[in-house]
Amino acid sequence: MVKVLFFVVLLGANAVNLKAQDSSVHPDSAPNPAAPQSGLALTGTAVGGRVQDPTGVGLSEAAIKLVDQRGAAQQTVTDSNGRFSFSHAEPGPIHLTITAAGFAQQEVSAIVLAGQALEVPQITMALATVNTEVRVVPPQVVAEAQIKEEEQQKALGFIPNYYVSYIPDAMPLNPRQKFELAWKTMVDPVTFGITGVIAGVQQARNDFSGYGQGADGYGKRFGAAYADQAISTMIGGAILPSLFKQDPRYFYKGTGSKKSRLMYALANSVICKGDNGHWQANYSGILGGLAAGGISTAYYPAKDRDAGLVFQNALIGIGATAAANVLQEFVIRKLTPNLPSHDPASGSTGSSAKSHSLVGRAFSTIGSIVREGD
Repeated sequence: MVKVLFFVVLLGANAVNLKAQDSSVHPDSAPNPAAPQSGLALTGTAVGGRVQDPTGVGLSEAAIKLVDQRGAAQQTVTDSNGRFSFSHAEPGPIHLTITAAGFAQQEVSAIVLAGQALEVPQITMALATVNTEVRVVPPQVVAEAQIKEEEQQKALGFIPNYYVSYIPDAMPLNPRQKFELAWKTMVDPVTFGITGVIAGVQQARNDFSGYGQGADGYGKRFGAAYADQAISTMIGGAILPSLFKQDPRYFYKGTGSKKSRLMYALANSVICKGDNGHWQANYSGILGGLAAGGISTAYYPAKDRDAGLVFQNALIGIGATAAANVLQEFVIRKLTPNLPSHDPASGSTGSSAKSHSLVGRAFSTIGSIVREGD
């Protein structure tokens, strides 16, 4: 009995000793105040850092690419404060590439130790260098390209509309280009067609009876009417504009009230824009009409050679040009396909010049019909 009692007491003492051992703190489980602490609270072989702009502000959405010594790559982007982190990186050398829109690419190399939470030194991005390429094109080259566009303008699809520009700030023409435009107008088939109609009307009315009737009379009337057109176009659209440095084209306005556009179109029959961009009297158009009228006295019948008619027909020509300009401003553009893609509302209010397009020339030519031939 005593032996049993002694054995029970011994078991109780062992139990108390085991409990005391279990309640003790293992030294490895205690916190180590000397352990390194990362600003990102990273653990294991982690890598992190911060990207900022030159002013020190954290750069968000910057792309970070990490490549380890084996060539394996990881990617991430910075948060709103410019911070980034990779939860695991293979121990050894690593290479970081940082890119962001508007900034030069940055590269950083470091070594990750096993079990280390690596905080990369702060990365400051530099602004990217902007390379701007400026091409200088001579004005005459730009003007030539604009002329090529104008040569595609045909009212109703077949009537050339060369002397109208829908580009409000079109480049001025050099003398060669002014002669080129005049020549294309003179030799265009529509010019001959309009001239033929006018000669027929004159013959039917027996205007300039000194020419007679029949084929011979019609030929003389046709020649006189064409000479009027050719001389007026060449002098008023090329020679004088080159001498006075004026632009012979009509510049479509297309903006503003109907009244302002109407007044603009009417004014363009007597004023124009010089090659220097300044408004001035349209010496080229007015003197061109007078010159054409004066020269015409050399081939019209003797009894129709009246100096007073020269000025009368010049005034008729101005009125015809004004009427043509009104049509250009309100009607012809709607009838002209293949126009250059330029919006008049986005540019200046345009400039003015005497209209020598075949649409406009048709009205100027009508002036020869009303010449007092007899």
